[in-house]
Amino acid sequence: MTEVKYVSRVRVEPVEGKVRRAHLPGEDEPVLFGVHSEVAEHYGVSPDAEESHASTLDYVVAAAGG
Repeated sequence: MTEVKYVSRVRVEPVEGKVRRAHLPGEDEPVLFGVHSEVAEHYGVSPDAEESHASTLDYVVAAAGG
């Protein structure tokens, strides 16, 4: 068995509605996740009902492209 090289210590907490606050290693400030445009529509959230933020899917796509 290979030894574990890294354990990501992330804490995610709900803020309001679909908005979540993630505390990530290497970041001084928390990152907000939420919904916007088509993502909000998919979840049945009015774009005017919540503050718009990048979704977790947006971060996964950005990470894969990086």
